[in-house]
Amino acid sequence: MFSNMMIQFLRRSHTLSSSNFKLGRFGFASRAASLPQQTYGNVGGDVDEYADVEWDKIGFGAIPTDYMYVMKCCKDHDFEHGQLNPYANIQISPAAGVLNYGQGVYEGTKAQRRSDGRVLLFRPDQNAIRMREGAHRLCMPAPSTNQFLHALKQTVLANKRWIPPPGKGSLYIRPMLIGSGPILGLAPSPEYTFLIYASPVRNYFKEGIAALNLYVEEEYDRASPGGAGGVKSITNYAPVLKAITRAKNRGFSDVLYLDSVNKKYLEEVSSCNIFIVKGNVISTPPTAGTILPGITRKSIIEIARDHGYKVEERGVMVDELSEADEVFCTGTAVGVAPVGSITYKNQRMEFRVGDESTCSRLYSTLVGIQTGVIEDKKGWIVEVV
Repeated sequence: MFSNMMIQFLRRSHTLSSSNFKLGRFGFASRAASLPQQTYGNVGGDVDEYADVEWDKIGFGAIPTDYMYVMKCCKDHDFEHGQLNPYANIQISPAAGVLNYGQGVYEGTKAQRRSDGRVLLFRPDQNAIRMREGAHRLCMPAPSTNQFLHALKQTVLANKRWIPPPGKGSLYIRPMLIGSGPILGLAPSPEYTFLIYASPVRNYFKEGIAALNLYVEEEYDRASPGGAGGVKSITNYAPVLKAITRAKNRGFSDVLYLDSVNKKYLEEVSSCNIFIVKGNVISTPPTAGTILPGITRKSIIEIARDHGYKVEERGVMVDELSEADEVFCTGTAVGVAPVGSITYKNQRMEFRVGDESTCSRLYSTLVGIQTGVIEDKKGWIVEVV
């Protein structure tokens, strides 16, 4: 475990004057001088001091915390040693592979604080595995699962005071792997950087826990067979911004995409997977290369089966929406979000929501496990100590 002595040493570095602004070991420009001087609690101890945050007012935005984790390696070599650095802007070559060719993947997970002070992570090994699979698709080396988990825990410990009080949100953790070395011709980067930063967050959608209103997008595709739609690549997200912006300007929460070949099968929402409920049957599109294999999606499938539902991973036609009882979305950021309506070809379809819904039942179980209220019988929870 990263020692409290070293963490306190790093924290004292935040009080450096602007005359000490310099490039760090990995070429990262420390902006510690621009951070306000603060009093810190005992990270990893029994008593934690919370950061000065109005917890009831946070949303899903980037709030700089104290530290980030950084690890680098060269092409054809494995990652070896990483370290905690003060949260800072990074210096990168204009010829970096990530800037010129989009060679980068990322993950998202959350740390939850229990009422007894314990800090829990939910299935972080699955994030490590998915990052390695995505890195392989983009010709990148990746940290081992053990390296990933170690880095994740150190980042959480060092930023523990930024974990919201129980019931006030969570600490969203963003591991990233990027081609940071310079490359002019189209080829894999000669150098790679793995980094993790964190931010306290609450609800992803502005609706909070209210039901979403989705719009079925027919003009733009999210992914195509043979592409990288099943990878959490940074290149998958900018192309959806136009469709999202247009939908939100029309009053919708987000966009539901169709398959690029037939334009008749459901794929996923911009940032989450989709499920439909009919009676005791829950259906969701299969992760067959164009849909991100969500960790929350995978977990909800197991939880639903434990509750006695029949879960089908199959092609779901958009026309089936008109017969559905419920629709809901899943994702690390969104959790399990109920869908109140979907508009397709100017026809608005409404679905059941509320405390007695399937969505609510599954959400309560998921959150109960994530926060330690419900016993974890599946080995999904990792305590950060």
